[in-house]
Amino acid sequence: MGRRLDIIYTTMAAELLDRALDAQFDSDFSETGTFIEVPVEGRSYWYYKFSQRDGQKDGRKYVGPVDDAELTSRVQKFRELKTDFQARRKIVSTLVREGRLFSPERRVGDLIEAFWKAGLFRLRACLVGTVAYQTYGTVLGYRFSGSAMQTGDIDVAQFHSISVAVDDTIPPVLDVLHEVDSSFRAAPALNDAQGSTRYVADGGLRVDFLTPNRGSDEFSGKPAKMPSLGGAAAEPLRFLDFLIYEPVRTVLLHKGGIPVTVPDPARFAIHKLVVAARRRIGSGKDMKDLEQAGNLVKALEETARLEDLRERYREARDRGPAWREAIDTSLLRMRQLKMNLAPDLLAHD
Repeated sequence: MGRRLDIIYTTMAAELLDRALDAQFDSDFSETGTFIEVPVEGRSYWYYKFSQRDGQKDGRKYVGPVDDAELTSRVQKFRELKTDFQARRKIVSTLVREGRLFSPERRVGDLIEAFWKAGLFRLRACLVGTVAYQTYGTVLGYRFSGSAMQTGDIDVAQFHSISVAVDDTIPPVLDVLHEVDSSFRAAPALNDAQGSTRYVADGGLRVDFLTPNRGSDEFSGKPAKMPSLGGAAAEPLRFLDFLIYEPVRTVLLHKGGIPVTVPDPARFAIHKLVVAARRRIGSGKDMKDLEQAGNLVKALEETARLEDLRERYREARDRGPAWREAIDTSLLRMRQLKMNLAPDLLAHD
């Protein structure tokens, strides 16, 4: 079961997001390390000392002379950012330990951090799937629980039109992934002329890139070339345009807080009702979809956002008979399984 958070934790989460969005880190240096001044033959030089978290064997990296005024100014600014980073780490720790909000598995968090620093969310990509669901505690000020929080996959979605229009790109996607795990490789696809849509690492961790189906059977099942995704393509999916329209900003509770973009939680709940009906019954994924949808409906009710949910519900039903049939099928199944009050809150709207 879930419950609303005390106001102290919702205030802390809002402050954390503001601070994380303001953070601008030098891409060459992790904020977990520190700069040290080293005298060499009568002259002083800046070195960057890696933290054990960085996994570097040599321990430090040459930066430049202390008497370089511009360089030293950057070092001083970094110190200020590092101080703020440590404060943000304390907020994250409090939200996780005392507020009992969800923190992702370390490699998942490190990968999302790498994507953030590479500019993925600046280029208007959006986390979807269970990783997005993990962040809704901070979005809604609500504590979720249950097996529906667990995942070993990262799903990233972006509109094809946006990927073309931004006229910018993240670095090569494999370079970004290899910063965290050198075992990542592109997964083979039947039609990979446009690039791979999936990247996998040893141990089963997976990153998938997705995009809404562009409305024609011509594109169905064919990877879409995504100019802003560092050479990655994206798998076109039905119903995804509804999910990632007008996303929201929140913070992933990892390290000092990672600012990310996720779907509006009301859209996420309704989308889960749609996709659950299209899953094979007994696959496990169908029940996870229904559990996430039901938990979000309950959270939205308890946080006085039920009207937002009902608006998204009406919007989805207005999209046609396939949408209505899928939603009704999921609500009926939830009622039969006595999962929660979601069918009663929506079915008679």
